[in-house]
Amino acid sequence: METTNIIGNKYKLIKQIGSGSFGSIFEGINIRTNEKVAIKIELITDELKLLKHESNIYRLLANVDGVPKIKWYGKDNLYYYMVIDLFGNSLQELLDKSRKLSLKVVLQIGINILNILMKIHDNGFIHRDIKPENFLLTLSKPTKVVLIDFGISKPYLINNQHINFKCKDKFIGTLNFASINTHNFYEQSRRDDLESVAYMLIYFFLGELDWINDDNINSINLDEFGSENNYVRTKKELITSNINIPKVLVDFYKKIRALEFKERPNYEKYIDSFSKELGNLQ
Repeated sequence: METTNIIGNKYKLIKQIGSGSFGSIFEGINIRTNEKVAIKIELITDELKLLKHESNIYRLLANVDGVPKIKWYGKDNLYYYMVIDLFGNSLQELLDKSRKLSLKVVLQIGINILNILMKIHDNGFIHRDIKPENFLLTLSKPTKVVLIDFGISKPYLINNQHINFKCKDKFIGTLNFASINTHNFYEQSRRDDLESVAYMLIYFFLGELDWINDDNINSINLDEFGSENNYVRTKKELITSNINIPKVLVDFYKKIRALEFKERPNYEKYIDSFSKELGNLQ
């Protein structure tokens, strides 16, 4: 990429650590303090302008523990830049190393994630792209996770009023972990973030999901999206028939699937059920 090596007069780009359809992520360093940071970059010519949107959401969620703190946002002639804290491996990378996780670890992760989402939701926002790659382990406390990538997040409360249910004209999110309502192109709400959490926790415990077939679903062919969308949705509708999924996770999934569009999920009750199951595992 063509960019100056120093941005904002104090952040130096070190190496690229990630990329996607919405820009690139670099490891960087504050040349004044030697603090390591993550620097997300987006071309100014990109029509979506997701980085500015994401930086605004980070600012609005600045007091939420489990959401990165934005350190700087700006641009040069070619790029927009957003600087946030640097974190460790993602939960997907953790799973890749372990192949599958114990129920104890899965429940601990679940409690951590539910606490984060409860605060985000209570601040009026939904994430809309909950997946293992978007949860990173902190460097200071490896058992703690943070949620990143708010590029397609949105408020579900407008002037203290919940948005209305409607059908959308396109799919928003990640196919593997999207809710069934999202597969049906329905407007998302808090319940959809939590349904994605349920698929994620089941994935961590089993080490696989029926609809994830290596690179088959990970790289979506837009020409075949309709059939792939239907395939994944059908598999998800049958998930509770899998006898290998622990009852505590099946019960959580069923409670989420029963939620109404505007209903506040009972995060506290879900956390309590996970905590009780953890106690039984000791």
